[in-house]
Amino acid sequence: MVITGRVPLLLLVGIVPLIVLGGFGASWAVGTLLVWLALVVLLVVLDVAVAASPRRMRVERELPDAVRLGEPVGATLLLTNLGSSRIHGLVRDAWTPSAGAAPNRWPLDLPAGERRAFPTTLTPTRRGERRSEQVTVRSLGPLRVAGRQATLVAPGAVRVLPPFNSRRHLPSRLARLRELDGRTLLQVRGQGTEFDSLREYVRGDDVRSIDWRATARSSALPGAGQRLMVRTWRPERDRRVVVVVDSGRTAAARIADETRLDTAFESTLLLTALATRAGDRVDLLVWDRRVRARVHDASSAEVLHRMVEAMAPVEPELLETDWRSVPGQIRALTHQHAFVVLVTSLEGAGSARGLLTTLPQLTRRHTVVIASVADPAVVSMTTDRGDRDAVYLAAAAERSLLETARLASAARRMGADVVSAPPADLPPALADRYLALKAAGRL
Repeated sequence: MVITGRVPLLLLVGIVPLIVLGGFGASWAVGTLLVWLALVVLLVVLDVAVAASPRRMRVERELPDAVRLGEPVGATLLLTNLGSSRIHGLVRDAWTPSAGAAPNRWPLDLPAGERRAFPTTLTPTRRGERRSEQVTVRSLGPLRVAGRQATLVAPGAVRVLPPFNSRRHLPSRLARLRELDGRTLLQVRGQGTEFDSLREYVRGDDVRSIDWRATARSSALPGAGQRLMVRTWRPERDRRVVVVVDSGRTAAARIADETRLDTAFESTLLLTALATRAGDRVDLLVWDRRVRARVHDASSAEVLHRMVEAMAPVEPELLETDWRSVPGQIRALTHQHAFVVLVTSLEGAGSARGLLTTLPQLTRRHTVVIASVADPAVVSMTTDRGDRDAVYLAAAAERSLLETARLASAARRMGADVVSAPPADLPPALADRYLALKAAGRL
């Protein structure tokens, strides 16, 4: 049973006669008040008795399968009145707050045997599954002073995928990839390039690419004239790229209004989109002390889709990452030489100790890059020294930056490369490092 705001108003109305007719005596006033209270209670009981049962409702949902984080999407709640009485009242859909449902309450006026649709817009603010388990229906009586209320089980879920905002950097990196791939006039030759084709020399080509034998053969042809022929090169293809994302406790830290884990996913998606266009194969491992997500041997057409689906439900675990098991996990993905990207944090000696211990096993067989999110707030603290508290904060920030630099230097001495940048800059920085290593033939 529920009561509305009309009940306290009726009780207040009953006080007016007591004030006006207060001279008739205290006993008369008490009797009048009791009679009025009894009348209000009677009205409430009658209104509840006449109200239609909210349990005679069928609840259905029309939901999208998935939506990207931050993008609005429509959802519909369908209510069917299975009873014999018209239902007046209110309906509320109990979406989790992070689903961003607006509106989630509607006035209800549903005749018997009819079905109505209640549309809402979901704008999720967190990745993963956003759920609504229940729908609350309030049915009021004809006097609107009281009614019945029931909570109906109506499970529904929308999978919220990573937003992939870093895809805006993809066109510029693909243009650089085309330059490496010999599709423009600029030819870059590195240790890992393969012969592609011969063409005539044009101004700006590297003279070291001139093929004198091919030039002699072309000049010997009747009517060919004197032509210089140059070799074009392309980066080696079909390399293995393994991305290991740390989902341990350091991944839960929020930097620039997003967790390190979300930044790691953005970096992984941009690198995957670029590497698949370059003809390389990408595997994903999200790991802390167990495999949280894994994508292996996916084709270039489906690898991005499989990755976003695997990433969507993953949340950071508040425990230390077991780096000793990572080499074995990588061996399970590939026995070949691979370009291994470790997306983690290098901001604390305690959390990075296990990673540094494991690095020699990885660098012995693979090309390793560590991608770490830098906190721009720590850098800004070092410049603010207006008072004593700010000076202490600046000193702590300087110490933190020095510790990070020391850990990065130790990782480089062990044969790994380090990429560190703020959340918005880390995905393109990692993509640039991939292109640089591919141009140098180090993949």
